[in-house]
Amino acid sequence: MSNPPPISRFPVPAVADLPEDLRARILEVQEKAGFVPNVFLALAHRPAEMRAFLAYHDALLLKDGGGLSKGEREMIIVATSGANRCLYCVVAHGAILRIYEKKPLIADQIATNHRKADITPRQRAMLDFAMKVCLHADQIEEADYAALQAHGFSDEDAWDIGAIAAFFGLSNRMANLIGLRPNDEFYLMGRVPRQK
Repeated sequence: MSNPPPISRFPVPAVADLPEDLRARILEVQEKAGFVPNVFLALAHRPAEMRAFLAYHDALLLKDGGGLSKGEREMIIVATSGANRCLYCVVAHGAILRIYEKKPLIADQIATNHRKADITPRQRAMLDFAMKVCLHADQIEEADYAALQAHGFSDEDAWDIGAIAAFFGLSNRMANLIGLRPNDEFYLMGRVPRQK
């Protein structure tokens, strides 16, 4: 059996050699997920940047309140990551999206073309706005905010939608820069509904 390709074209430090705070975070994720997502190992190459990345990630995705569900936040990530052709984020966040929404097909639909996906009109408006931030941020105008407001989104929700799209623009580009390979585990997660 041949060796799998490396998870990054840059050096990947051993977890045991990391600063304590990052090591604890990685072990916490491993305990919860059952494996360590490759993004944690690859970003650990630069601990200070990893801390900054995780702080903004957590501020956007783990905050309480707001008008977006966890699943909707993942929809934004998957749609914009598909547009940015980021294999890692489509595969990893697609798995999370399937689990949150309990819909085995949704991530593939949204990553390919959210306008053909089985989502609500509200979610389509959200993703239309996210994709405009992703692809044509210079063209955002008041009509774009009005389209969101027509579906019950506030200006603060618009900020969240745009900030998630923008942050993952950075994330997608870094993943492509370093050749970040998705964990094999992500591909099958949430594909088959759990039996009760």
